Amino acid sequence: MIRRYRAALLAAALATLAAPPMLHAQDAAASDQSIVVRLRYHGEPDLTYRTVDGWEGKLDLYVPRAPGTHPLFIYFHGGGWEHGRREMIIANLIPYLEMGYAVANVDYRLTKDAPAPAAVEDARCAVRWLAGQAKRYRLDTSRVVLAGESAGAHLALMAGMLRASDGLDGPCASAPEPHIAAIVDWYGITDVRELIDGPNRRHWAADWIGQRPDRAELATKLSPLRYVRPGLPPIIMVHGDSDRAVPYQQSVRLRDALARAGVPTELITIPGGGHADKDFSDAETIHAQRRIEEFLRAHHAWSPPTG
Repeated sequence: MIRRYRAALLAAALATLAAPPMLHAQDAAASDQSIVVRLRYHGEPDLTYRTVDGWEGKLDLYVPRAPGTHPLFIYFHGGGWEHGRREMIIANLIPYLEMGYAVANVDYRLTKDAPAPAAVEDARCAVRWLAGQAKRYRLDTSRVVLAGESAGAHLALMAGMLRASDGLDGPCASAPEPHIAAIVDWYGITDVRELIDGPNRRHWAADWIGQRPDRAELATKLSPLRYVRPGLPPIIMVHGDSDRAVPYQQSVRLRDALARAGVPTELITIPGGGHADKDFSDAETIHAQRRIEEFLRAHHAWSPPTG
């Protein structure tokens, strides 16, 4: 029953790509494209990428029907590591489906299931599991892009910046890693330590880390800023400069650190923008999405599909 429900949910998600009943003439071309996208994909719902302590890590995978291999876009939902689920952000995937990616939509353990660093370990495991399924689902493991918003962007950063030697992979450490071609960070956390104490404390970050003796050390270990070094994947960020949940300066600091290390990077600033793209204007969101497309293309993480 649950699997049938998820299959129906995926079908409904793809149906949202179809045209609305009433369209202005200038919308027709975009609507036609959305209908084509819907017909060119099939959903693989409710795939289990790992099981730990009775918890099953699930993801949904949208795969193009076209022959050949496809670049892979892996998306992690937000919610301060304490709430949210993949079904809530299906609309966020639509631009990447339209770009021709195979798209994975990933759940991970929330604070109620297991505190930090469980979510990071899950993110790393999901990426490795998908790499192991490349032949079955015709995925191009040389063009894997990680993305998310807020806490999900933090997980995308951690999944793409960590090395096995950093000790946060758990039992998945032995599985092969794909080549991460780029990371897309929508207003993500880059300094967890800043959010568990002091003027920028956020209860959801403190709850995720917990009241353990080494909490400050753990928070630092889970901060993407710690792992900046030459050779990282290109990283593009989108952040509103009036964000009250995740300080905008966290993205500024990451951009500057990446630039110093010689890592290709770009920060798209939304003037007056709050937390989450619902606080951005349509024009600002469209501009950010177009810049992401250009960035991914420039760094060989995507090319427009032919045919």
